[in-house]
Amino acid sequence: MPELSAITGAFGDALTLHSISVILGGVLLGYLVGVIPGLNRSVAIAIAIPLTFYMSAYAAIAFLIGLSKGTAAGSAVSAILLNTPGEPSSAATCLDGYPMAKNGQPRKALKVGLLASVIGDLLATLLLIVVVIPFASIALKFGPYELAAILIFALVFIAGMAGGSFLKGMAAGGMGVILGTVGLDPETGAMRFTFGFAELMEGVPILPLVIGTLALSEMFVQLDEYRRVKGGSSVRLGNDPNDDLSYKEFKSTLPTIFKSTGVGAFVGALPGLGPSVGSFMAYGLAKRGAKDPDSYGKGNPNGIAAAEAADNAVIPASYIPLFGLGIPGSVSAALLVGAFMIHGIQVGPLMLRDHPQMLFTIFAGMVVASLLMLAVGWYGLRIFAKVTNVPQNIVIPVVIFFCLAGIQVQGYGTFGLLTVFGFAIFGYFLKKHDYSFVTFLVAFIVTPMLEMNLRQAVILSGGEISILLQRPIALFFVVATGLMVLHLLWSSFRRHQLRRRSMAS
Repeated sequence: MPELSAITGAFGDALTLHSISVILGGVLLGYLVGVIPGLNRSVAIAIAIPLTFYMSAYAAIAFLIGLSKGTAAGSAVSAILLNTPGEPSSAATCLDGYPMAKNGQPRKALKVGLLASVIGDLLATLLLIVVVIPFASIALKFGPYELAAILIFALVFIAGMAGGSFLKGMAAGGMGVILGTVGLDPETGAMRFTFGFAELMEGVPILPLVIGTLALSEMFVQLDEYRRVKGGSSVRLGNDPNDDLSYKEFKSTLPTIFKSTGVGAFVGALPGLGPSVGSFMAYGLAKRGAKDPDSYGKGNPNGIAAAEAADNAVIPASYIPLFGLGIPGSVSAALLVGAFMIHGIQVGPLMLRDHPQMLFTIFAGMVVASLLMLAVGWYGLRIFAKVTNVPQNIVIPVVIFFCLAGIQVQGYGTFGLLTVFGFAIFGYFLKKHDYSFVTFLVAFIVTPMLEMNLRQAVILSGGEISILLQRPIALFFVVATGLMVLHLLWSSFRRHQLRRRSMAS
């Protein structure tokens, strides 16, 4: 366990004026992105990564984490006032948030959502700090056998859980693995899949891939849907004295907030499920356990509290497998890995050994970000409400400009522009045909680590699979992977049979 002096020193570093300014900038930008329909957390982080290139490693990660947290909280504003979630995970917030706003209580609905977001985020952040340090200490004792088996299991698990089709998830993961092997062979130095491009000798550049597949492709999708009318009319904030949240009303939502935070933290700790699953699961459980379930969907503040607490709890909890094992369990976690890579840091259990002070400072910065979320959301309520009216014909060109500018600023040149447009088209078809983005990105990022550990395991064992009998942890994950593949294939086959029967009837 870390020494108390290291933890107090980390909080001292996180509370400096520079650190607070960086985190505050991330939270503010996240709120702005969150309240604008059509933008989301992944797009914001992808565009912001180039901005962090000249920051220190800690400042870059703190800024991106603040951005991620602010986006999750800000997306509730557009969900409540416009019935259009800034994030897909805020769709559950629309169910009670918009009816409550239409009933003349928009400020009350926004404050319930904000407080639930902050409490869910803060509690999940504290859980991350408590769990991940002993988790990483155990992971440091794993050898190549265990790590290779865990990584393969994680990829199969994410492929099965992150999308609607297991086969599509595996296909997306396969594409990520192929792209992850581009470059020089780590053992022989031979060039693989470079096709004569010297720019690919060090592998596919992560920044053009991330910006293209996430940000620019999303703008292509938004252009497709630009002429469609979404949601309902905007609700304006008034000055009605009755439209304010009393302590008694807030206190009545606390049991729902605590339960939903637990649901969100559980979902976030499982790689691939994502905040949408957490928010809808928490909303469903809250409605099922309520004394007045019929009031849900008509403006019940507990519905907002359940969705927002779970949604925001998922984000810190998704960093448990990231910092504990080096496995990103969500798109935003995968993007953080990219930011760490840019600054030359290998994220995972090795951080506890090689960069303990930075790890603890990041945790302290996450707590600071949670508190800044409350201040920014509370005092910026009216300003963020007005941002929801920014039209898409302004948002889309601005985002495209920042996507291309980010590539040019990093010096990728013409090759970078061609790469980002290629991945934008690739990402567009992934979105249109419902292939899992999480599986693709995670597979691309963990492939070098998986290849290294798999090769080491084969060399050490001499190609004898019987060595697994002496490695119970590795054997467990190999067997679990096989059983999961069989279960997911059988489930896919059953769904296909049911569809065929329904079409025939």
